[in-house]
Amino acid sequence: MFGIDNLPYGAVARRGEPAWLAARFEDSALPLAPLEADLPPRTLSGPTLNPLLALGRPAWSALRARVREAIERGAETVPLADLEPRLPVAVGDYVDFYSSLEHATNLGRMFRPHTDPLLPNWRHLPVGYHGRASSVVVSGTPIKRPHGQLPTDGAPRFGPTERLDIELELGFVTGPGNELGSSISTADATDHVFGFVLVNDWSARDIQRWEYQPLGPFLGKSFATSISPWVTPLEALEPFHVPAPPQDPDPLPYLRTDGDWALDIALEVELNGEVISRTNARGLYWTFPQQLAHATVNGTNVRPGDLYASGTISGAEPGTEGSLIELGQGFLQDGDTVVLRGRAGDTVSLGDVAGTIVP
Repeated sequence: MFGIDNLPYGAVARRGEPAWLAARFEDSALPLAPLEADLPPRTLSGPTLNPLLALGRPAWSALRARVREAIERGAETVPLADLEPRLPVAVGDYVDFYSSLEHATNLGRMFRPHTDPLLPNWRHLPVGYHGRASSVVVSGTPIKRPHGQLPTDGAPRFGPTERLDIELELGFVTGPGNELGSSISTADATDHVFGFVLVNDWSARDIQRWEYQPLGPFLGKSFATSISPWVTPLEALEPFHVPAPPQDPDPLPYLRTDGDWALDIALEVELNGEVISRTNARGLYWTFPQQLAHATVNGTNVRPGDLYASGTISGAEPGTEGSLIELGQGFLQDGDTVVLRGRAGDTVSLGDVAGTIVP
């Protein structure tokens, strides 16, 4: 699954040493620095992928070809067993969307049981919010149970969350951005999207429920967001583009797309060694070109290394939900370990993103 058709990028290090950039091949890491060639100096000398992201698609394609050539000629690699993962990008901004119709409907029924589960704007735009970039962490980082105000029948009380949840998401990392005051069209989105990671947007549902109206998520979300350590290039996922679900009503012109932009990526959630959900990213109502186009239509600027997450990915059938609150599994206890996994076909793995809850 980490063969020659995949070749994702990340940052790794020996324990206690500085991080360096690598491409993953099977269970080993190929150092990228020797492949810098005609790239600007120090593009691949670490510790993050941001300098590479800034160069754009021609440079990304050229490097991918050099990585493939190095693997095929038997270049020296380092076993992953000797390394530990580091955060692959310095995340400047983090945006989380709400792109799954099934998830939005399920939560709407729970949070607003006596009204339409979908708010009037949901089918007209990719709803999203700006998250906390400083608390994005790499897979394997322990997740400390957050404190906050908890709702009661009377005044709120303060304490550790009692409803700690997960959110199974797919995120993309941006490359070259746009100037402030301009925007990125759906047709140009692929020139600005470097690749994809798995995302677990940990959520304190009780804190979230008390605070989210009228301005949306805040402390119930900002304490931690985990991402997988390897960024799968968009180029590796091109064979897995499939038609997106039909949209009704038709979106406004700036959100319209030509071609197939949903991604056929199988996903699963494992809790304490047991798989509790399986679903697929192809069911997302809003696609990644639409997400990026909407995020920039007001003229905001994107920068290399920004992270845009899909929101929880849930399917229509029981056992395909992407959060515990939907699955009816209860909430996370101290010591619980969650692992999210993703793969595209039989050739491309997005790896996993894991986290264990600590008091």
